[in-house]
Amino acid sequence: MTRVLVIGYAPDAVDYTDPLVPKGVDEKKVAEGIEADMRKMRTRGWDAEHLNITAEEDVHKRVLAQLTGGQYDCVVIGGGVRVTSKRVEVLEVVVNAIREGAPATPIAFNEGPDTSAEAAVRVMKPA
Repeated sequence: MTRVLVIGYAPDAVDYTDPLVPKGVDEKKVAEGIEADMRKMRTRGWDAEHLNITAEEDVHKRVLAQLTGGQYDCVVIGGGVRVTSKRVEVLEVVVNAIREGAPATPIAFNEGPDTSAEAAVRVMKPA
């Protein structure tokens, strides 16, 4: 079974005042997008998980702990983690934790909270 891990901010942890966050995006839209995306991946028969992070926690430790729980076929880094003018260091921590905990696992980048499945398909090798 294909396993996909999506790493992104919890919907209530996104800084919606950040000028790089698209206008009109709010907590409700992010939560709905994540939920729809998880359904989409499970409909494909994948084991999909969303790791909600916050900038205030030890993100490196949290990502490593998740990755040691099993092997993933793809790790998707959410747009909220990448598209920020205020928390670029969290992106660095996430990328380095993935490199440490799952060095051979492909990394994908979604375009929004509901596009992680498409991002995973782009980078995974056909079975």
